[in-house]
Amino acid sequence: MLFLSIILSLGFVFLSIILIHYVSVSKQNETKDNNSSLSGSMGWPFIGETISFFKPHRSDSIGTFLQQRVSRYGKVFMSNLCGGKAIVSCDQELNMFILQNEGKLFTSDYPKAMHDILGEYSLLLATGEIHRKLKNVIISFINLTKSKPEFLLCAENLSISMLESWKNCREIEFHKEVKMFTMSVMVNQLLSIKPEDPARRYVLQDFLTYMKGFVSLPVPLPGTAYTNAIKARKRLSTRVMDMIKQREQEMKKGLREEDFLDVIMSNEDLNYEEKVSIVLDILLGGFETSATLLSLVVYFLAKSPNDLQKLKEEHESIRAKKGDEELLNWEDYQKMEFTQRVMSEALRCGNIVKTVHRKTTHDIKFKAEYVIPKGWKVFPIFTAVHLDPSLHENPYEFNPMRWTDKGKMNKKTTAFGGGVRVCPGGELGKLQIAFFLHHLVLSYRWKIKSDEMPIAHPYVEFKRGMLLEIDPTT
Repeated sequence: MLFLSIILSLGFVFLSIILIHYVSVSKQNETKDNNSSLSGSMGWPFIGETISFFKPHRSDSIGTFLQQRVSRYGKVFMSNLCGGKAIVSCDQELNMFILQNEGKLFTSDYPKAMHDILGEYSLLLATGEIHRKLKNVIISFINLTKSKPEFLLCAENLSISMLESWKNCREIEFHKEVKMFTMSVMVNQLLSIKPEDPARRYVLQDFLTYMKGFVSLPVPLPGTAYTNAIKARKRLSTRVMDMIKQREQEMKKGLREEDFLDVIMSNEDLNYEEKVSIVLDILLGGFETSATLLSLVVYFLAKSPNDLQKLKEEHESIRAKKGDEELLNWEDYQKMEFTQRVMSEALRCGNIVKTVHRKTTHDIKFKAEYVIPKGWKVFPIFTAVHLDPSLHENPYEFNPMRWTDKGKMNKKTTAFGGGVRVCPGGELGKLQIAFFLHHLVLSYRWKIKSDEMPIAHPYVEFKRGMLLEIDPTT
C-alpha cells in the first residue's frame, strides 16, 4: 500500500507539472509565431495536438478539431503534430501550391511507423529519381490493364459471382465483401492468383493487419498494431519474393504467365526489393481505395433514392442494348456518365484521403499572407476543401449533378491528391467499381442501418461495417 501511495503521489506531481507547463505553453502559443506569421496552439508537451488531430470522426465532415481551429485561427494555422511544428492548411490555393511544389519546396514526411511498415521503396515514401522510376512502372501497369479485355472480363465475372453468392442472404457485410472483390481482381491481374486459391484470403488478411499499423505508435512490443503490421508486411514480402523466384525458374524452362508480375520481373532497372514494393503498393492502392469508394457510393445512394433511380435507369439503358448474358466492354463504360458523377461526388463527400504529410525544404512565403519556415511539417487538408461552403453550394449535400462541369469541379477537389504524387490508379479503380455497380443496381435493392456512417481513422471504415439489408429485384 505504501508503494502504491508513493507511485500515486509521484504520478499526481508529474501530472501537475505537465498541466502547468501545458497552460504556460498554450498561453505563449495563442499569439502569432514570429517565424511563421500564423496563429495557432501547440497543445500538450511532447505530443502536441497529434491525438486530437487524428481522432476518428465522420469522414463526411471535417471533425471537431478542424472546426474549432478554423473558427478560431482561420483556414491556415500552426500546430504541433507528429513530433514537430506544423502548418495545417484548409485553404484550396495553398493546398494546390503544396501539392504542385513537391520535390521543389516540399518533401514527403510520413511518421516513423509508416517508414518501418512500408519500407524504403514504397511509392508513398520514395523521393526524387527513385520515386519517378517506381511511379513510371506503376503507370505502365495502369495503362496496360485498364482497357485490356482480360481485366474487364475478370472484374465483371467476379462481380457477377459475388452477387450470385448473396442470393439467399438477407444481410451482408458489404464493406468486407467488396474488399474481397477488389482484392480478388488485383491479385488475379497482378499475380495470376485465381478466385478459388486460398492464398487470396491470406493476402487480404495480411493487408488488413498491415493497414492498422499505419496510424499506430511505433512500439516494438509483441501484439501491438505496429509489430503485427511489420510481421504482416514481412509475410507479404516473402510471398511475393517466393513467387518471383518461382517465376524465374519457370521462365528458364520457357514457361510464362504473361501477367504484370512478368512485366516487372523483366525490368532490369529494378532490384528485388523494388519489385516487391511495387507489387505491394499496387495491391494496397488497388484493393483498399476501390473497396472504400464502392462502399461510399452504396452508402450515399442508400440515402439518396432519386440519385439511385437515375443510376439504375442509366444501367438499364446500357443493358437494354445488349444480349441477356452479354458482358460489358470499354464502350459501355464510356457511356456511364451519371455513374462517373456519382463516384466523383462520393469521393468529394466521403473523403478517402484526409491529408498527406509534407515538410518544407526552404523558408516559404505564400502570397503576402503566410510564411512557413524551413523544416516545418505541412498538412494540406483535402476534406476541408471538399466541404468548403465558399467552393461548393450546400457542401454536405450529396449531389452528383454538381459534376456536370467536371473540369470546374476538378479544380476544387483533390480526391486523388495532386502534383507528382497524384494517385495513378484512380481510373482503374473506377472502372471495376462501375462494372460492379452495373450488376448491383440491376440485381438488388438495399438499406443501410440508421446509425451507419463512414469514419476517418484516418483511412475510412464504417461504424457498422456497411451492414446492408438486401432484397433481389427479381
